[in-house]
Amino acid sequence: MASNLDLFGDDAPAQAGGVALGPQSVVLRGFALPRVEALLAGVDAVTARSPFRHMETPGGYIMSVALTNCGALGWTSDARGYRYTRQDPLSGQPWPDMPDAFVELARAAADEAGFPGFAPDACLVNRYAPGSRLSLHQDRNERDYSAPIVSVSLGMPAVFLFGGDARGDRASRTPLFHGDVVVWGGADRLRYHGVLPLKDLPHPRLGSARINFTIRKAG
Repeated sequence: MASNLDLFGDDAPAQAGGVALGPQSVVLRGFALPRVEALLAGVDAVTARSPFRHMETPGGYIMSVALTNCGALGWTSDARGYRYTRQDPLSGQPWPDMPDAFVELARAAADEAGFPGFAPDACLVNRYAPGSRLSLHQDRNERDYSAPIVSVSLGMPAVFLFGGDARGDRASRTPLFHGDVVVWGGADRLRYHGVLPLKDLPHPRLGSARINFTIRKAG
């Protein structure tokens, strides 16, 4: 499926409806497209206060994906481990507020996927360049696993890996395109997931970059 990425234009695959990944996980094709300009303005507002940076893993590796955060809590990584903090470690100031456009999209997508009443308090904003990847992992730093994860894709296409509850379980490969939103929770909340290394397939609006933000209830 990954080899089909270069056959499509910008938003050609974003047909209406959802693609089920599991019993409580779905790709909502093109769901964010009507809100793209507001979302990108939100990214600019967040990064003006808390710029993208490449964090260090507890094992001493530098992450290939640049990231920042917004909301009451922000995800961070360094030699001390993975955790949420209320302050940006670079500035010592609170993370920027989560833009209204992010919150509204997250609630609408969660409701569409069968998770009404979503009340997010954290958003991890990732910037991928060609070759950037995200290894298989679980989102386990949140206190409450009853809330879903809402993941928004903008810019270059990517191949999303969605595995099982164990790291060694076989992972499906699903192309994600500009405007797609993935929601997973419930029985699928702790499934391993990741992103294959990005191919350089520039997007008309964002060039050789993919912006992805995952919106969560962390506290």
